[in-house]
Amino acid sequence: MTITESIILGIIQGLTEFLPVSSSGHLELGKALLGDSSIPQESMLMTVVLHFATAMSTLVIFRHEVLRIFRGLFQFTNNEQLAFSVKIIISMIPAALIGMLFSKELEQLFDKQILLVGLMLWLTGLLLLVADKASNTTKDVSYLHAAIIGISQAIAILPGISRSGATISTSVLLGIDRSRAASFSFLMVVPLIFGKIAKDIMDGALTLNDSHIGALGAGFVAALVTGLFACQWMIKLVKSSQLKYFSYYCFVVGTIAIGYKLI
Repeated sequence: MTITESIILGIIQGLTEFLPVSSSGHLELGKALLGDSSIPQESMLMTVVLHFATAMSTLVIFRHEVLRIFRGLFQFTNNEQLAFSVKIIISMIPAALIGMLFSKELEQLFDKQILLVGLMLWLTGLLLLVADKASNTTKDVSYLHAAIIGISQAIAILPGISRSGATISTSVLLGIDRSRAASFSFLMVVPLIFGKIAKDIMDGALTLNDSHIGALGAGFVAALVTGLFACQWMIKLVKSSQLKYFSYYCFVVGTIAIGYKLI
């Protein structure tokens, strides 16, 4: 993969990680259109690195919230920050279990499965359309909510189902305040991404050579910078109930993907 192609994929990841249109699905579509001939392991490596970049952009945007959480944790008291951290941990469990138990099977799903991406984009579009009609409230995330949102995140491992779209839509349908829903959705994935990278490093799954470094680095920077803008934009869109427009987009791209594969 060339540096130019990596930058294109990085921009795609940076935009689509936060917009509810499935970053993994768009990455697979992007790889197919660019004629990527990487083996599944190399393709997955690029996907992991680009997700790491957008996780870093999340930490930058929510740095004040993250610092407050850490301060609260080290006070060793039953405070709001500790409760939020426990909810984040609860939300991680379903996706972490799926990732550990079915890692090999999941790897094959990131090998240009365009038909699957198209079908899952349609599912994402339907979910966003339903969520857009939900009334806004001032409810916060409860422990039960965290578990349900975590299940949505686990399902969204499938390429084509938007992780942010699934988790934010689930939160909104549960009656959670839209601003809190967006913040929780973006923060809950960060520990999973860091955990995934740590596991792959320890297992030896992330192996680099000189030919990888330039392309991965270019993609990382492109995803990080693009993600900084997309994250802030998405928070504003969620607050103003504009999810239906993304559902239309998912329907169009999903239909194109299905047609591309079948024709």
